[in-house]
Amino acid sequence: MDIYHSNIKKYVEESELLAKVLSNLSLWRVIFFIAAFALIVFLANERILLGLILTAIVCVAGFVYLVKRYNRTDYKYKHTKFLKEINEQEIQRLENKLAEFESGKDFIKRAHPYIADIDTFGTHSLFQLLNRTTTESGSLLLAEWLLAPASKSIIEERQEAVKELAPRLDWRQDFEATGMHFKNAKSDVNHLLNWISKPVHLLESQTKYLLIEGVLAICSSIALVYFLAQFISFGYSKPAIIAMLILGVFVAINQMIINRVRKNADEIAKDNDKHLKTLGGYKELIVKIENEQFNSGLLQKLKSVFRQDKYSAADEIGKLVNILEFFQHRGVSKESMGKNAFYGLINIFWLIDIYLIIQAEKWKVKNSAYLKKWADAVSEFEALNSLAGFHYSNPEYAFPEIAAEPYQIHFEELGHPLLNKDKRVTNTFHLDKRGEIAMITGSNMAGKSTFLRTLGINMVLAFTGAPCCATTASVSLLQLFTSMRTQDNLEEGVSSFYAELKRIEQLLELITSGKPIFFLLDEMFKGTNSKDRYKGGVSLIKQLSELNAFGIISTHDLELAKLAGKHMMVANYSFNSEIKDGEMLFNYKITDGICKDFNASELMRRSGINILPEIEEL
Repeated sequence: MDIYHSNIKKYVEESELLAKVLSNLSLWRVIFFIAAFALIVFLANERILLGLILTAIVCVAGFVYLVKRYNRTDYKYKHTKFLKEINEQEIQRLENKLAEFESGKDFIKRAHPYIADIDTFGTHSLFQLLNRTTTESGSLLLAEWLLAPASKSIIEERQEAVKELAPRLDWRQDFEATGMHFKNAKSDVNHLLNWISKPVHLLESQTKYLLIEGVLAICSSIALVYFLAQFISFGYSKPAIIAMLILGVFVAINQMIINRVRKNADEIAKDNDKHLKTLGGYKELIVKIENEQFNSGLLQKLKSVFRQDKYSAADEIGKLVNILEFFQHRGVSKESMGKNAFYGLINIFWLIDIYLIIQAEKWKVKNSAYLKKWADAVSEFEALNSLAGFHYSNPEYAFPEIAAEPYQIHFEELGHPLLNKDKRVTNTFHLDKRGEIAMITGSNMAGKSTFLRTLGINMVLAFTGAPCCATTASVSLLQLFTSMRTQDNLEEGVSSFYAELKRIEQLLELITSGKPIFFLLDEMFKGTNSKDRYKGGVSLIKQLSELNAFGIISTHDLELAKLAGKHMMVANYSFNSEIKDGEMLFNYKITDGICKDFNASELMRRSGINILPEIEEL
């Protein structure tokens, strides 16, 4: 956190200096423009033609230089502000203040094996804690990693890459800040990829179209010069009118050609702003990757995607960006947004639509097969950069060993990464073989559900390639399955009890399929009466035991835990509390055996309920 605070101070000072430079450049632009205008007017009045031409050239060049320098300085200023923001966000993550971060709530699906139960996405979620991506595709890829476990080899590759990236703080933050210049949550990268993959139209007949464009452009230019010469020399005379008619004929022919290719031009111009932001972001991020040296196999493999045999992805994307930036002046047909009147004027004489369409189609034919690979590689760098930022901010977290043996979980000093460090209580826990089922009992608010979520969220971290919130971790590659926050669905007419039954049915199907499953069940059959809940609980535990299932069940039902433990179907653990000096105390530490205290009555009494001492007397 000290490093982040130090960086914030540094970037505040840099941004203040750059703001002053920007202000001075703005002033110099105004002064230069006024002085140049006055000098040009003076030379024009004095009829000093050579001086006028030279002065105009120098003034235009000088003004362009000032504009470019202003734009470069403005970019640096924004970049510095982004770096400051990144360090502020890192502090927010360390303090678990995640409300302002993208929640990823669109990825929440009730039918998924675990994401709805262990705060993978949504408010105050793991996605908010990890996500440092700036492209839409990077965000989607990170979400995919959280949605399903990777293979053992891929997890180990990612761990190696994350370990290498983590200490490169300046490069990582510069990489993220670069992407923030082009950040657009609704860039719709799939729409861009669909457009790139569409068939070409003019390219097959490019010789014909370019010949027509060249001939008509020359003829139109000659006609325009001829008309201006006649008009300047003779005014509204007969030769000028004839010249105007000739010019009108060529303009009409050009317009017909433009109308013929309008559909193709509109297709390129549509969503141009989004495409430019997406492509611009990819280009600049690729440049950052290409200019850095990496040692891990995964990072080297990803970097090699961008450059092969002097073929640079950044250069190729830059060419398309240039085409689309020029096309941006055209605007979309029947829409005023983005249009530049001078484009239309130039287009009507020189038919530049044809040239730009052919250049865009050439690019598509050459690069359409590569763009998705480039986007995927950038996205993977962003996802790895997110995990590396998480690792750097939490150096005490351990990378888990992915055990070769099936059905093994071992965590020492395991904590919940979404809880503040000063409030986090850690536990050591392990299950060692198939068929082991742990049953956890405990009083209200003692920490049973939090412990289950702690296990679940750390297993998601492990299977993503990130470090776990533990001092030591070793897990087998397992499919995580949870049933903890079952909710009713009024739209589908589903009660919470029926929703829970559907989850149990889903679990049994997974177990009987032979897949290695690790399940977390919290308070089974909450939506029915106590008798049926007890009967159903015993039956399910027996069935899971017979299936050699592997997982954890939490419950308030001590009789259920006693019976299951007595018949060796489960191993009993518990969370306990105590009342001391009228205050209820929780240590949130897991212990062997069944829960030994009962605090529900005390909690109800503190809520204002007059608890009867002897219910039997009623």
